[in-house]
Amino acid sequence: MTTPLRDRRRGLLAGSLAVAAALTLAGCGSSDPAPDSAGSSAKTRTVSTANGDVEVPASPKRVVVLDSGELDSAISLGVRPVGATHSASEDGFPSYLPESETKGITPVGKIANANMEAVAALEPDLILSSKVRDGDRYDQLSKIAPTVMTEATGSAWKENFLVHAEALGKQAEAKKVLATYDTQVAKVTKALGGKEKAAATDVNFVRFVEGAEIRIYGKQNYIGSILADIGTGRPAITDKAEDGFSYDVSPERIDLADADVIFTSTYGDPGKAGTTKTMRSGLWKELRAAKNDKVFKVDDRLWIAGIGYTAAGKILEEFETSMTK
Repeated sequence: MTTPLRDRRRGLLAGSLAVAAALTLAGCGSSDPAPDSAGSSAKTRTVSTANGDVEVPASPKRVVVLDSGELDSAISLGVRPVGATHSASEDGFPSYLPESETKGITPVGKIANANMEAVAALEPDLILSSKVRDGDRYDQLSKIAPTVMTEATGSAWKENFLVHAEALGKQAEAKKVLATYDTQVAKVTKALGGKEKAAATDVNFVRFVEGAEIRIYGKQNYIGSILADIGTGRPAITDKAEDGFSYDVSPERIDLADADVIFTSTYGDPGKAGTTKTMRSGLWKELRAAKNDKVFKVDDRLWIAGIGYTAAGKILEEFETSMTK
């Protein structure tokens, strides 16, 4: 799960069709198992990662994932990791993931602070993470098992998924995931009245964060990329977001969040994060979305921290339900 420490790395916002094309290229670019001297298939493949080429098992069986995006990718591709980290603010794995798919996964510490002994004890044959989370532990992790890292998390989730799919040897399954996502996005856009009506509706995402200012999310992040795929409009304030990530405001400037529709989530305690006080204020009540009953509270662990295709599917479902009430 994400923490109040924002990810300021800018990822590429690619449409799913472009991602599908990249997936095909990624599959062609990886080294296919070559016959060994005995005539059987080789036992490893080469994957291009943020740390260079890494040799991974042709068919990894014991995978450990060290962030929520990697966990989502694995589950989306039909792989149940033997171990995974969890957020510092939560004890278990995200509830949006099917319990049947997370049952039996061993916790190995907190995101960005995995317990190395716990990871090693699981005897993994593949580890998935990112440099922004575990870059300083890469050498240590690589001594335990082949470690595949992407550069960052957040807006680069689609590109990261391709790397995860290649590392897991699940390119064919990945293509099906992408196709399902494209179909669902088209369905949601149609439910909004088509591309023109979707584009004419300004949608904001406001996140209340315990210990930090209120975040009006920009376009260079996970939820921003999903809204872009749907084709909704975004208020002008989102163009002022630092590094495209978010424009932070105090409760006294919440009027800047004005939009036709506002989705909100809270990281931490709603009282300490200022959610309750802000949403009861006169400034909030004057927002167009508030006046028109178009403010929707959503689960932070799903909409902000999911960072994957399984989460995206759930988000699209909830988005369509909210927007078509």
